[in-house]
Amino acid sequence: MAMHSDDDYMVTEEASVGYQKRTLIDHVNLHVKKGEILTLIGPNGVGKSTLFKCIVGEEKPDCGTIRFGAGVDIGYYDQHQAHLHENKTVLDEVWDDFHRLDQTEVRGALGLFLFTGDDVLMPISTLSGGEKGRVALTKLMLKKDNVLLLDEPTNNLDNRSVAWLEDFLMDYDGTVLVVSHDRYFLNNVCTHIVDIDYGKIKMYVGNYDFWYESSQLMVKQMKEANKKKEEKIKELQEFIQRFSANASKSKQATSRKRALEKIELDDIRPSSRKYPYIDFRPAREIGNEVLTVTNLSKTVDGVKVLDNVSFIVGREDKIALVGSDELAKTTLFKILAGELEPDEGSYKWGITTSTAYFPKDNTKDFDCDDTIVEWLMQFSPEKDVTYVRGFLGRMLFAGDDGVKKVKVLSGGEKVRVMLSKMMIMGANVLLLDQPTNHLDMESITALNNGLIKFPGAMIFASHDHQFVQTTANRIMEFVGGRMIDKITTYDEYLESDEMARKRQGFVALTEEQLEENDADTAE
Repeated sequence: MAMHSDDDYMVTEEASVGYQKRTLIDHVNLHVKKGEILTLIGPNGVGKSTLFKCIVGEEKPDCGTIRFGAGVDIGYYDQHQAHLHENKTVLDEVWDDFHRLDQTEVRGALGLFLFTGDDVLMPISTLSGGEKGRVALTKLMLKKDNVLLLDEPTNNLDNRSVAWLEDFLMDYDGTVLVVSHDRYFLNNVCTHIVDIDYGKIKMYVGNYDFWYESSQLMVKQMKEANKKKEEKIKELQEFIQRFSANASKSKQATSRKRALEKIELDDIRPSSRKYPYIDFRPAREIGNEVLTVTNLSKTVDGVKVLDNVSFIVGREDKIALVGSDELAKTTLFKILAGELEPDEGSYKWGITTSTAYFPKDNTKDFDCDDTIVEWLMQFSPEKDVTYVRGFLGRMLFAGDDGVKKVKVLSGGEKVRVMLSKMMIMGANVLLLDQPTNHLDMESITALNNGLIKFPGAMIFASHDHQFVQTTANRIMEFVGGRMIDKITTYDEYLESDEMARKRQGFVALTEEQLEENDADTAE
């Protein structure tokens, strides 16, 4: 199969992709052109990652072909980072592939993704999933392929790294296929949406919000068209019934029968996407005194992550903790949840408050042999299986799912169970440390809407820009252990604070350095 034009970087023809004998994407025809940034969207498990593996040759399509234009070089970001060398340091992992760059330049590139100072000397084997992802993105940025496949590149990146990645992709003159659950990121970078549903692909020109509005409008228009057709069908049927036995009207009746046979209703299939129902309803109304934090300090592994922090939380405050100091944010959450003691200072909850805590790491919470129902029952005010199953049903756990052992659940399932726990507790103060990690787009949207409606107070941290912007009315950022505190939205915070904007930016390698490195790689 020949390329249709010089601008065609990739063409799939009648390609089908499956997993474990189940067809995920069926007979797809897709043309990807130079300069396009395509976002693949669809429910978890529809085959987005499997399609990527077929494109890079790690797997083969069940049928059909995938072809590439002349001179196409593909760079692949795998969300599991299987291609990194566990025995190397961060610096060596990058430097060994790009010999012409000196150490300062390599450190500068790593600095774009928050590896500074001695961070670059850490062994790959000791890194978290998010840190490994940042190393892989550094290498991909330096390699300069003309087609990039990015599978969940924003997972575990802080807002600054995501902002830099957005700028990099918007200036990139190649072609990008990306899978991400970050709606703000997708709205900023993508030119086309590739929607995968029921094994079929539809392409839309525009960003994520445009796709959502267009898809909703399309369904609405099809319903309205079907309604008009149904009215016409009813009118024809009534005429036929009235005059089919009338000799003088028999020709007209026959004509209308033919017209009736030609009317076809559009087949409107509801999307296979499933949205959980997330609704936090406090069992008790919150009073005016919520939380007072006074001169709080905490040192972790010799680093003072909280330094004389003080603030007061009001009953309508929805506070987002932002910035790159993940340890400071998580440490504050653990102190407020009673899991850590501060070195200095104090905090006091109001007498009307009840709290529910969502930890970033829930490993110890699920380290038991309980089923989902048994685990959730311990937090329920009503010790009734049907009552508990109702909350699980809202979070898309149906039927026999309730007897699954919690320790075997996937990351996304554990998050949904944790959110079920927070709903069933009926707390009027929510503490959430990165609740959007491991969630699909539908669950993030549902959680976002649930928190917007929540009538209590909350403190939360998230790397999802849109999630923060639409939920928070107060922003806190930790810088060197000290806290910046402003009553504002996230976008207003970034626009009004010059230093905040600087903390969002980086100094990139020069184009000349990248070109030199590109030549070196080619050798």
